[in-house]
Amino acid sequence: MSKALSVRRPALLFLGAPGSGKGTQGKILGAIPRFFHCACGDVFRSLDTRTSIGQRFVEYSSRGDLVPDELTVELWKAQVDNWADSHVYKPDIDFLVLDGIPRNVEQAKMLEEFLEVHQVFHLSCPERSELARRMRKRALKDNRLDDANETVIQNRIALYEAETKPILEHYPDDIITEIDATKQPVEVLGDIIQRVIELPAYAEFAREKV
Repeated sequence: MSKALSVRRPALLFLGAPGSGKGTQGKILGAIPRFFHCACGDVFRSLDTRTSIGQRFVEYSSRGDLVPDELTVELWKAQVDNWADSHVYKPDIDFLVLDGIPRNVEQAKMLEEFLEVHQVFHLSCPERSELARRMRKRALKDNRLDDANETVIQNRIALYEAETKPILEHYPDDIITEIDATKQPVEVLGDIIQRVIELPAYAEFAREKV
């Protein structure tokens, strides 16, 4: 194992249904020094399929099968190591901002060996019709017409409810912050940042010059 993940690293977890805006907020926060946005989708897209681990991923993705939890976490670790080795991510001074991983409780348990999650931000949007509207808008904007299909949208929301949302029960209540994702994005960001700067771990990082 590389030095990058030889000890548990500080992390913030964004959790929310598709369309809740966690990817948007993760990217914005990741653009600020001391934070590094790590989206699971980016991990898969940046994967070198010529490597042995990349070939294992292709075996599943080419069949349209879900990648097993163990392989997902292994791929994630390998990419985070690469980012650390290239000094894009600085594990001694950066918070990892997780988006899209863990996807279920089992992955959350696996990641505990490598991460210390200081805060879980639950981007809450109880109105499912609003989530569907946002997902359709994003799909059309990105020219992904299949993702605008109502059946696909409802299936993604149902999958989140069944597999990902239970992660909230895995973490202690005192590190979970409910965020109203129906507010304007800048207001959502403000709520997130306000909580972050209250964290003891952030205060410790802030002593170091950027």
